[in-house]
Amino acid sequence: MTKRDSERVEQLLPLKPVEFLVLLVLMDGERHGYGIVQDMAERTGGKVRLLPGNLYSVLRRLMHNGLLVESSRRPAKDLDDERRRYYRITAMGKKVLAADAERMRSLVQQVREHLPGKVGA
Repeated sequence: MTKRDSERVEQLLPLKPVEFLVLLVLMDGERHGYGIVQDMAERTGGKVRLLPGNLYSVLRRLMHNGLLVESSRRPAKDLDDERRRYYRITAMGKKVLAADAERMRSLVQQVREHLPGKVGA
């Protein structure tokens, strides 16, 4: 990663939890808004459920920051609704997601070192 990329990544950290989840979902491939919501709910055991207005403000913010883009690829017409917009994570989005995951891993390690017993084991 270039110095410029590293600086850009640092500027975008930490991600909000919902931003992290959106990017994580998109690591599995392109999704439309409702698909993102469904995948997030599944990954969190139903604990995170976004309303459409909230989701689209998160998507706009992530696009504005260059972490995802609207995809031009579409499923076959008979399998798709033309009103749907599909999103995919960018290379910068992957870098930011990885950096934030590492940031959280480090924090969890610190907790494990300071709490008695086996935290997260």
